[in-house]
Formats: sequence, C-alpha cells, structure tokens
Amino acid sequence: MTATDTHCPYCALQCGMTLTPEIPRVKLEPRDFPVNKGGLCAKGFTAADLLDHRDRLLSPLVRKEPGNRLSPLREATWDEALTLITEAITTSQREHGRDSVGAFGGGGLTNEKAYALGKFVRVALKSASIDYNGRFCMSSAATAANRALGIDRGLPFPLEDVAGARTVLLVGANPADAMPPSMQYLDAGREVGARHIVVDPRRTTTAAGAHLHLQPLPGTDLALANGLLHIAIREGHLDEDYIRTRTTGFDAVRAATNSYWPERVERLTGVPETRLRETVRLLATHGPAMILTARGAEQHSNGTDTAQAYLNLALALGLVGKPFSGYGTITGQGNGQGGREHGQKADQLPGYRKLDDPAARAHVAAVWGVDQDELPRPGLSAYEMLDRLGTDGGVRVLMVLASNIAVSAPHSNHIRGRLEALDFLVVSDIFRSETAELADVVLPTAQWAEEEGTMTNLEGRVLRRKRALAPPPDVRTDLEMLAALAGRLGRFESSDPRTVFDELRRASAGGIADYQGITYERIEREDGVFWPCPAEDHPGTPRLFADGFPTADGRARFFAVHHRDPAEMPDRQYPYVLTTGRNMQHYQSGNQTRRVKALTVALPEPRAEIHPDLARRHGIADGDLVELRSRRGAAVLRARLSDGIRPDTVFAPFHWPGANALTNPALDPHSRMPAFKACAIAIHRHERGTD
Repeated sequence: MTATDTHCPYCALQCGMTLTPEIPRVKLEPRDFPVNKGGLCAKGFTAADLLDHRDRLLSPLVRKEPGNRLSPLREATWDEALTLITEAITTSQREHGRDSVGAFGGGGLTNEKAYALGKFVRVALKSASIDYNGRFCMSSAATAANRALGIDRGLPFPLEDVAGARTVLLVGANPADAMPPSMQYLDAGREVGARHIVVDPRRTTTAAGAHLHLQPLPGTDLALANGLLHIAIREGHLDEDYIRTRTTGFDAVRAATNSYWPERVERLTGVPETRLRETVRLLATHGPAMILTARGAEQHSNGTDTAQAYLNLALALGLVGKPFSGYGTITGQGNGQGGREHGQKADQLPGYRKLDDPAARAHVAAVWGVDQDELPRPGLSAYEMLDRLGTDGGVRVLMVLASNIAVSAPHSNHIRGRLEALDFLVVSDIFRSETAELADVVLPTAQWAEEEGTMTNLEGRVLRRKRALAPPPDVRTDLEMLAALAGRLGRFESSDPRTVFDELRRASAGGIADYQGITYERIEREDGVFWPCPAEDHPGTPRLFADGFPTADGRARFFAVHHRDPAEMPDRQYPYVLTTGRNMQHYQSGNQTRRVKALTVALPEPRAEIHPDLARRHGIADGDLVELRSRRGAAVLRARLSDGIRPDTVFAPFHWPGANALTNPALDPHSRMPAFKACAIAIHRHERGTD
C-alpha cells in the first residue's frame, strides 16, 4: 500500500502525518514536519478513526415530506438533492431578491474550497450574503493587526522562533490543551532560562507551568495591557528610538494610558501590582520577548481594542520585527488563517482584498470574467446574518459548509430558532451534526484524507493536503458539489483543486495575502511556503516586519484604546461570570471528536469548572449536576471543583450543546466578534443532584 504524507484535520498547527491504507483500517503515523517535529496530540493520533466511522454520511439526505422538517430524512440521489437546492435558490431569489440566498462557511475548509465558496456566492448566486465561523474566532485580532501593522498573519514568524524568546507573555491562550505539540517550543525556551507569563482567569495546564500566572477577571484584559504600558512608560522601559523611527501615533497612546496607574488596574483586574511590575520588567529586560494573544483576550465586545492594547505594548517596547521577538495571535481552526484570506468574510475578496475597494473589485472581477459592477457590495457579518435568517430582508435559503452553528453560535437557542425559520437549509458535512438535523437537504462530503487541497497554518505557511484514499462511492468533495450547483445556475466552475488553486493565485496576486508564487510543487519541495510570495522565484516570507510595515508610510500605527466594562456585568440576579473554552480531548463543536471512542472515554461529558468556595456557597459537591443560567438560556453540566479558577468565575467547554445557549451575542463594533468569553450567570445545584 502507498504511504501518503499529509496533515492533521484539526487545529491550526496542521501537524504532519503519514497515512497508509491498510485492511481493515488506515494506518496513521506522525511525521517529522517542521511544525510538530514528529509529535501529535490525542486528537491527531485518532483522526483516522473518523474515516470509516459508522455515523459517516454516505449519500444525500432529503426530507421524506419536502418542506416539513418534522418528517424524517431519507436517502436520495445527488440529482434529486441538487434539483431541490436549485429550485429553492431560484424561487427565493425570484421572490425575495438575490441576497435572500446565502452561505455560511468554516475555518476548516481548504483554501480552494474557501475561495470557491466565496466566488460561488458572489458570481453564481450574485449575493452579498456570506460569512463564516472564523468571524467567531480570529476577527478581532485580525482587525487590530490590519490597522496597526498593515497585515494580518497570525504569527508573523515561524513557530520555532518561540523557543528563542526569553520572555513570552501569553494572553488568553492555553496551548498545552488546545495544541499540545506546540508546547515543545515553550519547553525548549524554559530549558535555557526563558520566563513565561500566562494571563488567564483559570490555572490551566499552560499557566501551571509558567513563571508567572496573572489571573484577571474576564473582560479586563485591556485594562491589564494599558496598565502594563503605563508602568513601562513610568519606569523608563520604552524603546524611544524604535517609536520615533518605526511607528506613528504614540503620543495619543501615552496620554491615554496616564490613568491606568497600578493601583487602579489591580482594582479592575484583580492582578496584584507586584505581578504587573514583574511582567513589565521581564518583557523589557529579559529579552528577546514576545506577546501572544488568543481567544481569551479577543472574544469580547471590545476584543479588537484589547488586541490593539497588546500591540501597543509590543510596539512601545520595540519588539515587533526583531529576531525571536514581536507580537502574534494564535490561530485556532485548521485553516483559520487561509479561510479568512480568500473571500469567505462578508467584506472580503481573495488575497485579503476589500470588497468595497474599486481596485480590488476590478482585479478580482477580471480573474473571474465578470464585470466589477456585477459583484455585490459587502454583506452582513456572521451573527448579524444568522440573527436575521428567515425574516423579510434576511437570508431565506442558507447553505452551511464545515460549520455546526446550532452548537457554536452565541445565544445558540435563538440561532437554532432562526435556522428553523428558514425556507430552506442545506448542510454539507461528514456526519449528521446538530445543524444537519435541521436541514432540508444534507450533502455528504469527502473527509480530509479523501481530497486534495492546501491549508494555511498559524504561521502563514501554506501546506498541501494530499489525497490518501478515495471517498465512499456516493460521496463528493465540496468543490464537486459547488461546481455542480454552479452549472445548474448557468455558471461553469472547475472542481479540480489544482485548477482552482491556480486561479486563486491569480486572484490573490498583488493583494495583502499574495499567493501568486506558491505552487503545489513548491509546497511539496519546501515543506510549505510562507506568504506573501508574489512570484515563483520569491523565497516566501517566514518573518515579517524586519525592514518595515506594509502601510502607506512603512510605519506601524499606535491606537489609543480604553477599558470599558463587558457588555454584561454581574448583578444580584446573575452574580457570576461565565467564560468558555477548549478541553484537550475535543475540538470545536465536537461533531467529530465526540464520535471518537478514545476521546469520549477520556472526557465523556462537559464539566463546569467551579471554585470550591463558590461551590460551598451553593451546596455543590464535586461531580454534582449544576444548572448555569444566563439571561438567554440555561445549561446543566457536571461540576468539577478546582481552586485554580477565580471564585467569581465559572468555566464551561463549548464542545457540546449547552455552553453557547448562555453566551452573549453583543458584538465588537470593529470586528463584529460576539462576546463569547464573558457573560453574567447564576448557578444552582440541579434538582437531580448527582444524577
């Protein structure tokens, strides 16, 4: 049997692995790829278990009684399924307008599929209605980086550079659980004297191994960042020459941070002043230093400003663009980076171009062979689109690819209701997810090992996902499905991944995320190519900002930002704060990992992490069932008592239905990111006790 080198289907590390088809199962082995260096986490080791899973969708499904979602789903032919979808699209657009049909994509789609989906919506459907689940993941950090640095590439340096940093400030990140193979770089740094500082309301596995753990109240990370910069200014730690020669706008930031004196920041955040000062001392004197943020800091109604505050700190200390130093944000989803570069976002065209930019529209329209005036204007962001499903003026026919929004969207009970209000819902997936169960048509799609394509990992390294085995006989790739639908709508599109990628290269040429010089052959030869890469003889760009910034004047920009309270504060009725996040054993909405026996045995159910003092106050023992309730809904989880979490905070994982029934959809004004990481809740021992 032929062995195939490919990549893990889960997180943004995109660890290398080798697949060998064997009877009766596929053999999966870790590969010595530059990112994981032979390591895999439990999810990666068990990824092949899904390829022949008994729950696998093997044929299209349609409702036994069309239009009646209470009727059961039955097997259908592709012709029948595509005919139903085409009729729903044409009827809706005739009666309600072009924008009444839309798509919701995912950060797990290959670059080719993300590109094809964006093109399909804008050219075949001629609709403005598209966004994706990366809006719920990376949008705040992306917005901040674009306006400060002129470019959004999660890590502007290879992951291996983390091992060379002597101080690393990790804000709202728990890589020990979320992406374990990455810890080898932090471990390597510690072995030679590096100091790591973790900002998290929980004592996570990552925090437990850090030199310092700062434990702020959720929603106060911006105040913490401004407080750190205030101390750096007062204690003379600024890199004044760097600020003068490589940046602009610092005077406003200097003035804005005047009021963030250590005593005030300690009151706002709960972080002791001594730890604030020690953090600044390490960042400024124990270099080279890095500041890395993740969703814990960014998934707030002020997430963009929070990321901006940490960028301000990194720029003021002169960290950005120097060896083993700088600012980065840790991308979570497998293709969270590439997925936001090539047209899934409501305001975006391939190459990270803006849909409302005339030059961008002209360039992409020429590649697509359409008049630029035919391209729609920017549409609504993810939650705003979902919130209006089934209403007059909203999307009435929705296609969902690689996303389980019935579980993953904030205020999920409300979003489930909006999905049920649609005239027609199409879901493409490998399993019958909670979202697929609501669909009029469910389309079976090929899995990661059954298709060709590229992914872009958290470093901006474009990788090649190679086909190791054929999909089941009646299963198609999403590219084949989109091409077939486009054909029925009068538009020819290729379903060949290489052909689509070559078109993507042309569409991205000259854009911020320029892939023009990246080919399948180069990726294979070089173990991935870093964008921007504008020509085939260009080496790619592993490290950004050494010589300047891709802004109009070549300088990075400071932005003055201020702390404001979370969109929802605790009160007498809802006195505690809920924050959500990942467990090591599961991924995203759990649609895949909750089907893997080894992972469900290790963690069979969600657990609410509660401080013993808070539990005692409510008569809750370890293992009891507890009800968490917010203004939007309730969830029952089993309690896990831990003195590693703040006594005023409860943590719940989002891999199961429940946690997002509670979360607040208040949106960041810049990125339109919902406030996943802080909402007010009440807690009670559930009447069924320990069940």
